[in-house]
Amino acid sequence: MYEINDWQHVFKLDPAKSIDDDSLQRICESGTDAIVIGGTDSVTMDNVLDLMSRVRRYTVPCVLEISNLESVIPGFDRYLVPSVLNSPNVQFHNGLLIEALKEYGHMLNFDEFTMEGYIVLNHDSKVAKLTAADTTLDKEALYAYGQMIEHFYRFPVCYIEYSGTYGDVEMVKEVKSALQHTRLVYGGGIESLEQAREMFQYADTVVVGNIIYRDLKQALETVKIKGKKG
Repeated sequence: MYEINDWQHVFKLDPAKSIDDDSLQRICESGTDAIVIGGTDSVTMDNVLDLMSRVRRYTVPCVLEISNLESVIPGFDRYLVPSVLNSPNVQFHNGLLIEALKEYGHMLNFDEFTMEGYIVLNHDSKVAKLTAADTTLDKEALYAYGQMIEHFYRFPVCYIEYSGTYGDVEMVKEVKSALQHTRLVYGGGIESLEQAREMFQYADTVVVGNIIYRDLKQALETVKIKGKKG
């Protein structure tokens, strides 16, 4: 149940944003495959713990996407470890992971962790600015990144992150063409079932986030992509 290879649709909740109990219940009981808790800034142990404890009232898998060591707490079903590969700063490739292993490596259950090869493509997003990601990649470069993630790094997940804006379907298609076994995850700017379906043509997993806080009804509609591949 907690294996990312089974996920088609995921809701991503930002612990720095507020969500009322009724909305959270509707999200958790929507039929989505998992709730991922994660964000770029203002992510703290307190707000992660608070949101996790609220999600834990429901049976949906609860997953933490790690953004800093201070907010990593036990109790999640799975932990996602992003490596922003188009950042020139090695700190965002593996620096966080090294620090975590130095401090906690002796007590980790490595089966609970999944590495994500991140490619950040929205220049104006917080994560792009934080990591100084090269968002000018063309199709040839994206194909090469896909090959690198699958065949050299052997990451189980390639994550195309447009964070806050709807991405270029052709770019997502190009990355998908480079992958055979690595799962392609798309996140960014999905605001309707139609957009979710469009990206789901090529992405194995679609992540829906910001629209939750602006139009819950539209967010819930996106779950309908499940089981409708092709």
